[in-house]
Amino acid sequence: MFEGYITALVTPFSDNGSVDTNAYRQMIEHQIASGINGIVTCGTTGETPTLNDDEYEMVLSLAIKTASKRVPVIAGTGTNSTQTTIECTQLAQKLGADAALIAAPYYNKPTQEGLYLHYKAVHDATNIPILLYNVPGRSAVDIGVDTIGRLSKLPRIVGIKECSGDVNRIVRTRAVAGPDFCQMTGDDPMILPFLIQGGQGCISVTSNIAPKLCSDLFQSWKKKDIATLSALNDRLLPVHDAMFCETNPGPVKYAASLLGLCGENLRLPLTNVAAANKTKIETALDKAGIKFNKPNVQRTANQ
Repeated sequence: MFEGYITALVTPFSDNGSVDTNAYRQMIEHQIASGINGIVTCGTTGETPTLNDDEYEMVLSLAIKTASKRVPVIAGTGTNSTQTTIECTQLAQKLGADAALIAAPYYNKPTQEGLYLHYKAVHDATNIPILLYNVPGRSAVDIGVDTIGRLSKLPRIVGIKECSGDVNRIVRTRAVAGPDFCQMTGDDPMILPFLIQGGQGCISVTSNIAPKLCSDLFQSWKKKDIATLSALNDRLLPVHDAMFCETNPGPVKYAASLLGLCGENLRLPLTNVAAANKTKIETALDKAGIKFNKPNVQRTANQ
């Protein structure tokens, strides 16, 4: 159902802390013009836990209206409450999202049976395609392969964003979920081995700032242009690494600010990246040939 590069969009904030709606619209237009295959709104990279209910609905609605069916819009609707997740997914469905991305419930640490029943409850209460989101590093629970297999039998659970770091899970998941179950990596550096193992693409952080390069990489894979594929992968790898030199989305927001896409502002408890990591991000963009406005500042260790 989904393939290629789908951007996990940041949520831009103004200096006064409000959502920067103009920047958000412009970022979506930039993504579409650059050939990206879809967008995720209100996901981890979008700092969704810091949005209040009104902001959450506004950001979802803005993304859906701006994209206007030119690319799929996947709404992040996962919480650690099954009832709240149902309500968020119903809202995404009402607003016209093309699918929901639902992270495994964090902090609660449910059993595999609890995970199955959680996702089944959301599935049964909605009528929208659902992508599972397995991110044990953030949620402290892993959606097991057998559980994925059980969930794949539900008609509207169509795929998974896989962030376990185990590329071999693609093959094991395909064995229990079948070849039509969509598998997307959420780890940018894993894109090449993921595609080779049979994955469909990447729900990406890096494509916030390099959508054309990411789109070109996927197109070279589709065309079996291995030389271009390898060259683009090499070019992007330092950028991928830099985007996770601190907690996401700090680095990608700083990079986006250098490109004039939005401000680097984050909401607490996240803070702007440290001076040493700002330099690392700038160096990575330079090496990748991504043009940006170089800051003319004298940094201290706390900047």
